[in-house]
Amino acid sequence: MSHSKKELADYRFKQAEGAIATAILLINAEDWNAAIGRLYYACFYAVSAYLILNDINAHTHSGTKTQFNKELIKTGKMSGEFGTLFNKLLEDRQEADYEFFTTFKGEDVTPLLPQTQAFVQAISELINKTE
Repeated sequence: MSHSKKELADYRFKQAEGAIATAILLINAEDWNAAIGRLYYACFYAVSAYLILNDINAHTHSGTKTQFNKELIKTGKMSGEFGTLFNKLLEDRQEADYEFFTTFKGEDVTPLLPQTQAFVQAISELINKTE
């Protein structure tokens, strides 16, 4: 079964929205490491949606980060603060998932929720300009 770019991008963006909803549940449950992962994936899925719509290939997390920085940050389409956030969330997610004895705290994670929501909203606005 073949899907259009729009269908694939819409699917990825819905995943971004779902990741935020899940992150909220995890924050409320004080599962900080898992919440970091969902916040990262919200950004990752949103960026993936943008890249798909713009025919920009990225097959890995690292590739997505590289293309995001090249296409959205360096061009000024998104604020450098969003670049810093995306890079931080990728590093934090990898630490939470793969490093032994890593424990994030509420004060580390809670402030990242509104930043992530703003990030996903900014990508949504860029996508709406593209369509």
